[in-house]
Amino acid sequence: MERDTLRRLEMLNQLSLTEAQKEDVISFFADREAELVTLEAIDTSETERMVHVMPIMTVVREDVVMQPFAREDLQRSAPETDEGYWCVPRVVE
Repeated sequence: MERDTLRRLEMLNQLSLTEAQKEDVISFFADREAELVTLEAIDTSETERMVHVMPIMTVVREDVVMQPFAREDLQRSAPETDEGYWCVPRVVE
């Protein structure tokens, strides 16, 4: 990363970095660029493309439609009901 790019990023993100912090950021990105050059040098033409490194198995249960509770059983403990609906105090005026 060049100093000019870092200066623009500071302005865009409203940052105020010290000179030591600026040097750390520039050094960090220089190291990443060096790593990228190393990775790009590896021949991957014979490598199969993949989305995930490890095979993914979805461990979820099947969706089963069921009614675990009867409405009448649940409404027995309600303070007030009207034709199968719960009656609650008005909240919005």
